[in-house]
Amino acid sequence: MTGTTRSSDGLDARRRRLLYRSWHRGTREMDLIMGRFADAVIGDLSDADLDDFERLSEQPEPDIYAWITNERPVPSAHDTPVFHRLRGFARDGGKKLKESTS
Repeated sequence: MTGTTRSSDGLDARRRRLLYRSWHRGTREMDLIMGRFADAVIGDLSDADLDDFERLSEQPEPDIYAWITNERPVPSAHDTPVFHRLRGFARDGGKKLKESTS
């Protein structure tokens, strides 16, 4: 069981691959953060947002986690609107994102 609540049906190959990678990070904490975020937004991301999310997904988990928790500054290459959405999602448990899409 991956934990995903979203089916990959109807997603193009790029989005399916990114959804899978988001749920198979290596640590359960990052699976839950990135996987739940991907479940919530993967179908709505623009191509540019997908580019940013893919680049972010390629980074080591400890780095992403440190950026999300403000333990370390976010490098400018990853300081994108997608990252800010991910960080906000992680901090509020996805509540604001869910409210804005309801």
